Amino acid sequence: MDGIIVVNKPQEFTSFDVVAVMRRLCGQRKIGHTGTLDPMATGVLPLLLGNAAKAQDILPDSDKEYVAQFQFGIKTDTLDIWGNVKEKNDFNVKMSDVLNLLPKYTGEIMQIPPMFSAVKKDGVRLYDLARRGVEVEREPRKATVSELRLLTYDEEYGRGQIKISCSKGTYIRTLIDDMGNDLGCGAVMTSLVRTKACGFSLESSVTLDEIKSLSNNGENPERLMSILLSCESLFTVYRKITVSDKQAVRFANGNMLDIDKTAVKNSSLNGEILRVCDRNGIFIGLGKVYSEVNAIKVYKLFPCEIK
Repeated sequence: MDGIIVVNKPQEFTSFDVVAVMRRLCGQRKIGHTGTLDPMATGVLPLLLGNAAKAQDILPDSDKEYVAQFQFGIKTDTLDIWGNVKEKNDFNVKMSDVLNLLPKYTGEIMQIPPMFSAVKKDGVRLYDLARRGVEVEREPRKATVSELRLLTYDEEYGRGQIKISCSKGTYIRTLIDDMGNDLGCGAVMTSLVRTKACGFSLESSVTLDEIKSLSNNGENPERLMSILLSCESLFTVYRKITVSDKQAVRFANGNMLDIDKTAVKNSSLNGEILRVCDRNGIFIGLGKVYSEVNAIKVYKLFPCEIK
């Protein structure tokens, strides 16, 4: 089975837990995922099955989208509601205070990774140090927030909901904690749903219970073909070119294509990645334009798409 299944990750499951369940339901070992979600977070987790796992290290950079809930007046060691409470503070935060703060965290920002994260320090995961009660200095990291919007806010209880579109590696917990610190009362994340990732939305995802039912708890994994998406669906941000039968065979065998014999014929595309399909529209793989040799060279082949 080669392709993508978009899972709506349940709460209290790690991303690896989901992969382990899917290995049993699909009857195959080769499964990867496109980005870790914290155990208490839910939402879009695209899984890469079979040859689609080859895409794991070349996925296009695209914003992820989240809806998060927060609570003012609390600080925890994990920066979310499931951690140990370090402080409880009074708060008097108006909606206008929150709205005025959002522009500070929109655009390019710097974040210090939380101690309870998978970032490594001297070869050791921060969460392993945190569980031993050790806190170390962390270097700030750059992140990009393209959209930050307040969806709801209750001034009496200091609770609200935000929508965030952001780059890979952005910590929503940290963003909420930083906002709470700016407002002088602290804040924690109380829920997190990833609503978009790798171009896939929550609406296109399926729950583990639905997958269990469809596959008859793993007895009929072939029935999962009905929800399997193509490898090509990961790369729709790239321009598509169609090649002749001879060119398709040549490219599938790892050979470069002459630009002048394709529909590209444009040296200004140097460095651009293209989706290469045969004349029947079947995805062969990705090619990269090298204008200096007037060629499209193989970037990554996906034989799972060749019928």
